[in-house]
Amino acid sequence: MPQIITQISDKLHTSWQKELANVITDPKTLVELLDIPPENYQQHFAARKLFPVRVPRTLLSRIKKGDFNDPILKQVMPLDVEFSVTDGYVEDPLEEHDTVAPGLLHKYKHRVLMMVKTGCAINCRYCFRRHFPYADNSPNKIRWQQALGYIRNHSEINEVIFSGGDPLMASDEHLQWLITEIEQITHIKRLRIHTRLPIVIPQRITPALVSTLAKTRLKATIVFHINHANEVDENVIQAIEPLRTARVPLFNQSVLLKGINDNADILAELSERLFDAGIQPYYLHLFDKVQAVAHFDLTEAEAKKIIIELMAILPGYLMPKLVREIAGEASKTPINLA
Repeated sequence: MPQIITQISDKLHTSWQKELANVITDPKTLVELLDIPPENYQQHFAARKLFPVRVPRTLLSRIKKGDFNDPILKQVMPLDVEFSVTDGYVEDPLEEHDTVAPGLLHKYKHRVLMMVKTGCAINCRYCFRRHFPYADNSPNKIRWQQALGYIRNHSEINEVIFSGGDPLMASDEHLQWLITEIEQITHIKRLRIHTRLPIVIPQRITPALVSTLAKTRLKATIVFHINHANEVDENVIQAIEPLRTARVPLFNQSVLLKGINDNADILAELSERLFDAGIQPYYLHLFDKVQAVAHFDLTEAEAKKIIIELMAILPGYLMPKLVREIAGEASKTPINLA
C-alpha cells in the first residue's frame, strides 16, 4: 500500500525564527517589493545608518502596494529628515541609560523592567530606545543573576515587566528558564510582557510559549504595541486565540504619531479592531521626544483635540488613556483634557 504523506503548507510550517532570519534590512529592497520606484526615494536610504532597517516579510501583505504614505510603511521607512537635529529632543528622553543591574531598570517603586532581549523583529523609526546602550545591557544566564539578586533584595517589587528590544525575541526555552527563576522570588506576583513581535510575525505565539504563560504561578499579562488597525489581520487574530483560551489578559498600547494615527476615526477603528480580536485598548502615549524623529510628534493641544473627538465616537471601555511618560516620575502622567 503506498504511503500517504500529508501536505503541510509552507505558511503553516514556517517557524518564527526563519522569518526573523529573512527580515528586510535594505530600504531599496523594501520599496521595490511594494512596487514603489526606488529612484523616487533614494535620498532617504542613507538614514538607515542612523538606525538599521528591519521589516519582517510577513508584514508586507498589510502594506498597500505603491503607496509610500501607507501608515505601516511610514513606521518603518527611514527618511532623510532623521539627520536633522531638533532642539528639545534628546537621545535618552526617559533617562533610562543608567540601570540598577545589567539589563534591569527600576523606574517605578513596585515594578522593574528586564531588558530580556536587545533586538527587535521590526525597527520602528519612532522608537524611544533607538539610542539605548544595548551593548552594555545584554545579559546571559550568568549575568542575569545580578538582576535576579536585585529583585530578591527589594521586597517592594511585586511585578516584573519583560521589555527590550522585544522580549519575545528570546527562545521559548530561555523565557521558561527566566520565568521559573522569577517564580522562586516569593514577593513577585505578576509578569507583564511588552511585545510587538507577534503582531509582525504571528507565528511567534507557539504552543510552548502559551503553555509557559498558562502554567506559571505568576499572573501573566501581554501588552501588545499596535498603532494602526491595518496591523491586525486575520493571521494575528488566529495566532493570539490560544492566549485568549489560556486566559492570558491581552492589552494594547499605542503611540500617537503624526501622519499615521493622528485622527479620531483612525484611532476608533483601531480600538474596534483590537476589541474584536480580544485585545483591550490601554494607553495612548504622547510621543517621547527622542532625537532624529521629531517629525512624528504632535503638540499636546493637538492630541487633546483628537481625544475629545474620539470620546464622542467610542464607548468608555474602548477609550485608551492619553498619557505622557516623564523621566523620574513615579508613574505615567495622564493628560488633563480640560
